[in-house]
Amino acid sequence: MDKLLKNLAFMMVLAVTLAYSVNAQKETKVVVNSDGSYSVIEYPVDKEVTVRLLPMKGITSTGMAHVLRTANGTKVMFDVTGAPSDWTNVYAYAVDPTGTPTLLGPIQFTGGVGKAEFMTPNDRFMLVLSPTEGLTTYDASTSYVFRSEVPSGYTVVTRLPKGSVVNSVASVSTDVITTSYDVPMLGMTKYKGKTTEVKFRFSGELKGLEGKAYLKPDGGKTSVRMKFDDMKKVPPDKRFVLWASGPDGYTKIGQVVHTGSRDEAEIRGETSMADFGLLLTVEDADVDRPTSKIYSTFTVVSP
Repeated sequence: MDKLLKNLAFMMVLAVTLAYSVNAQKETKVVVNSDGSYSVIEYPVDKEVTVRLLPMKGITSTGMAHVLRTANGTKVMFDVTGAPSDWTNVYAYAVDPTGTPTLLGPIQFTGGVGKAEFMTPNDRFMLVLSPTEGLTTYDASTSYVFRSEVPSGYTVVTRLPKGSVVNSVASVSTDVITTSYDVPMLGMTKYKGKTTEVKFRFSGELKGLEGKAYLKPDGGKTSVRMKFDDMKKVPPDKRFVLWASGPDGYTKIGQVVHTGSRDEAEIRGETSMADFGLLLTVEDADVDRPTSKIYSTFTVVSP
């Protein structure tokens, strides 16, 4: 009987040891750069991911982000508590695999608590909160207060050299949104395989605000990269939302939030429509359909 009990005890210890070993092996799949400065992951579609925000040395605040990627873009929800009483706002960035930050917007603090929601067309990024507005690059020496941790079960994506093209798929969607705007088709079938420049120009109260977009049809999708100029001419906290317009309605390409201090901004995304027009609306809040009476359509730039 004693021998039987000893054998059973040995088998139980062995089972626990093997289970611990398997879990340890699973954890080692999460690979982070040795300096801990790079934690870009690819977010899955239609699954909310909770991301812990790691404070820089000396900061005792705690922070979390909830990230939800959909066919129309990626929503990032921040929740920071226990911040120093003199914090008024910090700036949230999505940093892509090349180390290039895109400003999501400011997070305002009251009583040590900061909460905010933003949209980005990117699907692969890390999160950085910095006291500096206008970051143009991110590396281990960048001043920040929080950066995202790699969530359990995810691995960092390969770091890309500066200047690489990051394919951020924001809106390959079959969902259509119906409303009524007069948006001329761009005739994209004529430009297959070529990069085409289109432009917009606001009138009325936003007169003087203009910009360009660059479209490239390839493989059944058209990539869209749009640049704004002179955004200081408009009130802060407005959403500039870019839509592709087809015969059946509208799909959302992406958006930027004007913080009141930048001259330029950019939207990147793509659409699977064979032909479409482009519409830019100015919204007061995050929307999934165009609602604003303030809008501009795009026209092809003549060669």
